Amino acid sequence: MGNAITVRLPEDLADWLDKTARKTGLSRGRIIRQSLETVRGSDKRPFLRLAGTVAGPRDLSSRRGFAKR
Repeated sequence: MGNAITVRLPEDLADWLDKTARKTGLSRGRIIRQSLETVRGSDKRPFLRLAGTVAGPRDLSSRRGFAKR
């Protein structure tokens, strides 16, 4: 690994990272790399992050005032 970065973490995130590293036996760097790989792989279909978040009638034409005349 040739590239290194420095990241400042809030206390709660640093505590979570330390606890997770101890619990899993993985290094903190390995956990961060795996998390970055997961995020990188999810960019293929970013619109799916919105699936199921829109509330309202199933058929928007059923709302009053929006029907064709």
